[in-house]
Amino acid sequence: MTSEKTFIGAIDHGTSSTRFIVFDLLGHPVARHQQEFKQIHPKSGWHEHDPDVLISSVVDCIDKAVEKFAQQGHDVSDIKCVGLTNQRETMLVWDRETGEALHNAIAWPDTRTTSIVRELKAKDGADDLRSVCGLPLSTYPSSLKLLWLLRNVEAVRNAYDAGRLMFGTVDTWLLYRLTGGKDGGVFVTDATNASRTMFMNLKTLQYEEKHLQFFGLDRSKIHLPSIVPSSSATDYGKLGVSRLKGTPITGCLGDQSAALVGQLGFSPGSAKNTYGTGCFLLYNVGNEPVISKHGLLATVAYDFGRPLKPVYALEGSVAVAGSGITFLMQNLGFATQSDDINALAESVDDNGGCVFVTAFSGLFAPYWIDDAKGTIFGITQHTQKGHIVRATFEAACFQTKAILDAMEKDSGQSLAKLAVDGGMSNSEICMQTQADLIGIPVDRPAMRETTSLGAAIAAGFGVGLWQNLDELMAMSRRDRTHFEPVLSKEASAKMFTRWERAVEMCRGWLDTTEQQ
Repeated sequence: MTSEKTFIGAIDHGTSSTRFIVFDLLGHPVARHQQEFKQIHPKSGWHEHDPDVLISSVVDCIDKAVEKFAQQGHDVSDIKCVGLTNQRETMLVWDRETGEALHNAIAWPDTRTTSIVRELKAKDGADDLRSVCGLPLSTYPSSLKLLWLLRNVEAVRNAYDAGRLMFGTVDTWLLYRLTGGKDGGVFVTDATNASRTMFMNLKTLQYEEKHLQFFGLDRSKIHLPSIVPSSSATDYGKLGVSRLKGTPITGCLGDQSAALVGQLGFSPGSAKNTYGTGCFLLYNVGNEPVISKHGLLATVAYDFGRPLKPVYALEGSVAVAGSGITFLMQNLGFATQSDDINALAESVDDNGGCVFVTAFSGLFAPYWIDDAKGTIFGITQHTQKGHIVRATFEAACFQTKAILDAMEKDSGQSLAKLAVDGGMSNSEICMQTQADLIGIPVDRPAMRETTSLGAAIAAGFGVGLWQNLDELMAMSRRDRTHFEPVLSKEASAKMFTRWERAVEMCRGWLDTTEQQ
């Protein structure tokens, strides 16, 4: 096959939208389609998705992107394979006999499990979990959401007691349904997604029986997906629906791992930060996991299969980034489109003394404060919308700095630059603020669909379109923008000190009764 007639499709399923992008072998997008889907919030702190809408959004995006691809004169058969990338800790359960979901998907920012987290932290063996799976007990991982369903949803408990309950993160649900569902659909996950459940041993890349016992799970009553490499010619099956029916799925990565791959972060010491719904910074630590002592997560960066070894990362997760901007637009009516938000930010010189701790789901890394709520400090009668927009941008940037400081302590090395992507990275003000706060250059690619590109790269490896990582290094290097820090270290440190004070002031906002 020639490179001129070889293309790769990428399913990119995020927290608020799905997209499908067709790439050529140089990493250039050729055709794409994106579709937002409804966010369901039944109660304060609850965040769900309709399982069937997740599937239909993928099929619609594939069909419409492929239609655009064909309209350019390409042959649909030139799309040789498809990769998948997805929101990670969001989980689903379904019935093995019917193939139907038993509850809405519970999304990763959901905080309904706060009381279960507190209960499990007091249990024998809780302190040993992190050294094996890399994650702390919090509302974030999929495991706690599963326990909540087992305790609170009768249909889920009945399926479990009858041995019919199937569990999976979003990648598993999509793969299962897109390849046939109960009529032969594949039931697998890759290591980057499995590492977000608290069930997997980071070193063996297999389920850890002691952890399943800690969570009170009987393996004879629950079906867990097989853990396979992120790139594989056979493990992920073939699409059974859409205009690409019969096309093999040959790669799968959790979205933040996919972004690291799409940024070509293959060398230990390289890092990327994705400013999407949340904000996620991954730092490549090489072929051995590093368990953080400073509030970070240890995770699998990617596993392209033998003869290559799995690669691990330290990760800092910020719950609110782009969703903070969405909050200003949809909940407070600040603007109707993101360009107007940027104009508001540009209408003022600074934050006017405002600090916005965007703890809508508590605070994630490196703080891990479950009992905080979103709080704006420093409001006066002179506060304008632009000041609050600036403070919202800065909230993601401050937390990124805190994460980088923790990574430097864990790794013993400091970054020379930070590669960025995601929707909020489009803001010049936000990225300049980030460079000023961390004191190193911020490096933004012209083509910012790096998460989708990572899925395409994993799929290409699965069918041998590339033989080694060196063949990829020319991708995404053109027309990059560099933001150099211009703020003095003293001024930056003063801003960060004020942020840290605000974080401490919103600790303990919820009392025990309110958490329950």
